[in-house]
Amino acid sequence: MRAAIIERPGTIRVSDKSDPTPGVDDLLVRVGACGICGTDLHIAEGSFPPTPYPIVPGHEFAGEVIAVGANIQQGKDPEAAKFRPGIRVAVDPSLFCGKCDFCRAGHGNLCLNWAAIGDTVDGAFAEYVKVPAANAYVLPDTISYREAALIEPVSCAVHGIHRLNPRLGDKCLIVGAGTMGLLLLQLLLRGGASQVVAIDTNSQRLKRAEQLGAYRTQTDIAQVLKDEPLGFDCVIDATGVSQAMEAAFSAVRRGGKFMVFGVAPQEARISLSPFRIYNDEITVLGSMAVLFSYGAAVDLISSGAIDTKAMLTQALPLEDFPAALEKVRRGEGVKTQILPNGEI
Repeated sequence: MRAAIIERPGTIRVSDKSDPTPGVDDLLVRVGACGICGTDLHIAEGSFPPTPYPIVPGHEFAGEVIAVGANIQQGKDPEAAKFRPGIRVAVDPSLFCGKCDFCRAGHGNLCLNWAAIGDTVDGAFAEYVKVPAANAYVLPDTISYREAALIEPVSCAVHGIHRLNPRLGDKCLIVGAGTMGLLLLQLLLRGGASQVVAIDTNSQRLKRAEQLGAYRTQTDIAQVLKDEPLGFDCVIDATGVSQAMEAAFSAVRRGGKFMVFGVAPQEARISLSPFRIYNDEITVLGSMAVLFSYGAAVDLISSGAIDTKAMLTQALPLEDFPAALEKVRRGEGVKTQILPNGEI
């Protein structure tokens, strides 16, 4: 098969690779679409510590089952009986160990042995990918592979909203109007926020935020605070940039919540006022990946609750993967996807 392979940080090639062989409880999936995520940029740069090299990246994907493992063929797993060649699926890339203290406490996303398809084992920027049947979700016929490949980032946004737990009528601020910021915006509005303000330095992203219902858009937090001097009930950083996080914290209302959603480099540091956290009773929290949120994301995409047309901006062939990474790095469009098998 053809696959995009990151040999080591800074070295990418698209070339032939042996087809994956499904294990007894696995599915072999022909990839319909796979989205490029900020994590893929970190992997390409060598700034995502769990990743071994070489690796085929790609964790936001959907496709068609073309083969199933022996246990599924023989009906040993009744839950997996629905999977057979020809079934269309989206796949939760999470590979939790299920045995560590965090997994046993229901916090699989904090697994001490955390792994994920496309992050620590070969993923879906390839014609085929091997996945555990337990991670696959059957797709309705009403959504395309490109829409289905959005389910994984939506599931991350759903987990973020679960963590934030906003109240009806809250005023919310999102710093960063890329893919995740725009998904969070839609979920907050659907959940009853009285207003959601979006901040970004990219004017095209801000226009898209306005189209999706942002109450106001701005390039500078200080300007926003002129209109909302008391700040916002919920502030989310979706940039992963230290300076942006520090500025975002200044916009949290007394008694409000500040969530770090964007992925910063492991060595990054920010400076926050501990007195203000104490005196203003500010809640500071993070949101890591996916947890009991993939099924909800499938339903949100299937029901049309997410405007997929506004999110999907580019679809490129597998051979263009290196160039596609550069487009994402430059902030072009919103969600760029690779179609390893063309339009299927």
